Amino acid sequence: MTTHYDLFVIGGGSGGVAAARSSANLGAKVGIAEGDKFGGTCVNRGCMPKKFYMYASHCTDEFESARSYGWEFEQPKFNWKILKDNTFNEIKRLNGIYDNMLKNANVDVHNGFAKFIDEKTIEIEGKKITADKFLIAVGGKPFKPAIDGQEHAITSDEAFHLEKLPQKMIIVGGGYIAIEFAGIFNALGVDTTLMVRRNLILNGFDNDIRQHVREEMEKKGIKIAPTTNPVIIEKQNDGSLNLHCNHDKEWGADQVMFATGRVPLLDRLGLENTNVKIDDRGQIDVDEWQQTSVNNIYAVGDVTNRNYNLTPVAINEGRAFADTHFGKETRNFSDFIVPTAVFCQPQIGTVGLTEEQAREKYNNIDIYKTSFAPTKYRLSDIDEKILMKLIVDKDSDKVVGAHMVGPDAGEIIQALGVAIRAGATKYEFDRTVGVHPTIAEEFVTMREPSA
Repeated sequence: MTTHYDLFVIGGGSGGVAAARSSANLGAKVGIAEGDKFGGTCVNRGCMPKKFYMYASHCTDEFESARSYGWEFEQPKFNWKILKDNTFNEIKRLNGIYDNMLKNANVDVHNGFAKFIDEKTIEIEGKKITADKFLIAVGGKPFKPAIDGQEHAITSDEAFHLEKLPQKMIIVGGGYIAIEFAGIFNALGVDTTLMVRRNLILNGFDNDIRQHVREEMEKKGIKIAPTTNPVIIEKQNDGSLNLHCNHDKEWGADQVMFATGRVPLLDRLGLENTNVKIDDRGQIDVDEWQQTSVNNIYAVGDVTNRNYNLTPVAINEGRAFADTHFGKETRNFSDFIVPTAVFCQPQIGTVGLTEEQAREKYNNIDIYKTSFAPTKYRLSDIDEKILMKLIVDKDSDKVVGAHMVGPDAGEIIQALGVAIRAGATKYEFDRTVGVHPTIAEEFVTMREPSA
């Protein structure tokens, strides 16, 4: 017997769950399939465990800062196993919350991998299911370069589950995942080197931010090797790894981690049995309404070739899909603005255009920029500088970009995202009184352009 749904969602990550719940709450008959744990990359192998590990790594500076405020205590000792166990107990709790949310919304949950038999039928564990609409939300997986010995390296998926902390680690990559893990492992006492294909980290971010973060990471002891790529990884008799890199250089480490991007998780979907178009990067091609080249098959999140690979983006795409197909509102993701945080050390918060993008788009721009030491560290020996930057279209006076490196940058940039989405001008920033003494007040006290 074949079961039929108004909507069937393939993938139980943030985007898929949001679409399934929202559609069911709007009256649709909805099923969802997940072959792993609900919550997707974010809950199980990404945002959440990484944030807990980041909190743990921040304690290094917190202990140091505490001494300057009069606290006396013995040298702290870190226990990797306690962090792992506590983190994944919390992840299990979150998995249960996702299960309950779906059941409470009357979504039929199917535990197993779904595969397309044709464009109107999928199969899960031998059971056939049809639907008026299918939504693919299977997310992505880490990418490993095809080099000899790549099997000896781990990815971000395995980094959370190491049996013990390595003494010496090489992280290959220059994106946000690479620099976040570099900050975590370095602060936990690991001798950490970041191998970067380009001259600078964080391609696509504002160049001032890229340079500033690099300098701050190096001050904290992270070694950065620009224009360096591993060519071969060899495992030695003692278990250590030897990397042969370009420029005929060799590097040794106890652990190598690839953070060289992510690719859509299409392995088991059976898309070859459909006419769903895949682009040359292996991503599902969708339009602004998340529709694929097949009119009853849609996709959201990291598996697509649209927007950003961010959890809140996938959630909003899923909810917009539900409203459009089962609600009374037709909408898509095209008019959203996306603030972004990178939880490196120090943190990055960014929203809107980079300086480089603004110079291409506008004839006249003003740049407002400031850098200073945070008050919190003035009593300690911690050497860290904040960078804050506003980009203004001079002709309209609108603030078109805001960027920050420093403590709580992610928290601060969220509010600025609302202001920029609303079209706030520099005049309105200047007429807002700062909360003193805070870091955030600097965004409303920068008066003179720096460029």
